[in-house]
Amino acid sequence: MLKSRVGQSIKEDSYDMGVEVATEATKNMNHLKLNILYTSCKNDIKKTIRGIRTITETPIIGCTSSGGVITPEGYITSENGFAGMMSLDDEYLNIGVACKEASSRGDARAIGRKVAIEAVSNAKSTRAPAYFYMIASPKDEEAYLMGIQDVIGRVPMFGGSCADDTVTGDWKIICNDKVIDDGVAVAFFYTDNEIVTSFTGAYKETKNIGLITEVKNNRELVSIDGISALKKYAQWCDVTPGSLKGENLLKESVKRPLGIKDPLGNLTVIRHPMFGNDNGTRTVEDDTIMLGNNVVENTAIIQLQASTNNLIDAPAEVLKDVKKQLYTDAAAYILIHDGARRMILEDKIDEVYKQVLKEAKDVPFIMPFTFGEYGYDEHSSNICGGLMLSFTAIGKD
Repeated sequence: MLKSRVGQSIKEDSYDMGVEVATEATKNMNHLKLNILYTSCKNDIKKTIRGIRTITETPIIGCTSSGGVITPEGYITSENGFAGMMSLDDEYLNIGVACKEASSRGDARAIGRKVAIEAVSNAKSTRAPAYFYMIASPKDEEAYLMGIQDVIGRVPMFGGSCADDTVTGDWKIICNDKVIDDGVAVAFFYTDNEIVTSFTGAYKETKNIGLITEVKNNRELVSIDGISALKKYAQWCDVTPGSLKGENLLKESVKRPLGIKDPLGNLTVIRHPMFGNDNGTRTVEDDTIMLGNNVVENTAIIQLQASTNNLIDAPAEVLKDVKKQLYTDAAAYILIHDGARRMILEDKIDEVYKQVLKEAKDVPFIMPFTFGEYGYDEHSSNICGGLMLSFTAIGKD
């Protein structure tokens, strides 16, 4: 039977933080198999890991989380940094953990294949896992995912990108004793335990729909319906394009993002408008939008919306949906929550915590804040999005 525990720490010293978080998370564990660690970009993360290693040598996977992390004890954050860790214990659970740094050659799909092969080998297996967890830096997630699936097929997954506090690239990926800036890490789950995921942005659709008519380099949205993407989006939002230039677009779009539907219509995947490009001599009509994930030409894109209350209520509602999918009792909830949504809710994050705590009841949970989220829904394929919730439940049996 699988069981989990969660520890948290805001100790001033990063080493002491590691000792405290591991002491709490691994208490009374007899068959410890995995530690899922989320820390602040302010931490000396290698020191935090050294502190953890005084308590446990069990594999570690994780990343930096934007601003804080939520556990059953509350919203964990401080000026000195923070750490939250979930430990999983089950005699029959087998885990393969691996990571690879990004290559200067830029072949992210090949790196995805290599990390998958290594994770299978580290699990001492010769077959595909039942489920997998992925963490990547915010750039080549789709290519890493394709490479992993080249090796193991379309195994269901969950996960999210590493994040920092200010969207300045201070994020880190954690894999055992390694800390890397750019790359991918995975944990392959070999288990008969039930694992289910709910992957959604929980936004409402508007009537603003257009055809993507030009894209550059996968993530630069040039035009919608033959019109400058930034101008079209500004029209939909009833604002001026000039008000969306640069980083202004990042926060403005959290409540009014863009979305694309999977072919069956079961899943609307969010595409977060990140930066409004001003190309100097180009006119407003030529301005483009940098997105957080890939889009392709000749597909429909929808402008979505959510109120502040919608963003507050969504995590507990999605957790409720995850619980309904389980046929057995839950042993752990891993709740990947977008970091930009947290930034908008900064002064209301305790309301999110209270609702999630009530819904989780006595099941341990951990909620990091990421800059991209991964998952699937019903019969959709695995896919990467932004401004989303990737909530996963692991059953006791």
